[in-house]
Amino acid sequence: MVSKKKQLALDDVSKTIIELLQDDGRRSYSDIGREVGLSEAAVRQRVQRLTESGVMQIVAVTDPMQLGFSRQAMIGVRVTGDTRVVAEAIAAIDAIDYVVITVGSFDILAEVVCEDDEDLLALINDSIRPIDGVLSTETFIYAKLQKQLYNWGTR
Repeated sequence: MVSKKKQLALDDVSKTIIELLQDDGRRSYSDIGREVGLSEAAVRQRVQRLTESGVMQIVAVTDPMQLGFSRQAMIGVRVTGDTRVVAEAIAAIDAIDYVVITVGSFDILAEVVCEDDEDLLALINDSIRPIDGVLSTETFIYAKLQKQLYNWGTR
């Protein structure tokens, strides 16, 4: 079953902290504290609560091509049965970095990062298609990553 994290209520200070980190994830807690009117320790505690609750992650966003992963793709998956169970099984595959349950032509969309086409084919044939409930897949190979941003802010 899919795990659910407790939803954290976000005040304006927490939203500002998130936006500052979206702009620059390396920004120091003391710098953020000056911006929002909190101590460095208070900012550190808020960031810890935001990450532990799943509201945000602080990660290095990389260019897969420069790291030896020459093939990225989105895989549309059609499912029979409980879509959530299939999505959980797909999400457990290491090469998959993004999984969403959708309503439309596909039940699930999964983004993958692979070393090459052979790696992609093995992932689809050996890891995704054998999952109970997978009816079919359709693969959309990325020709070029045109834009990828994570600084869309908060509401």
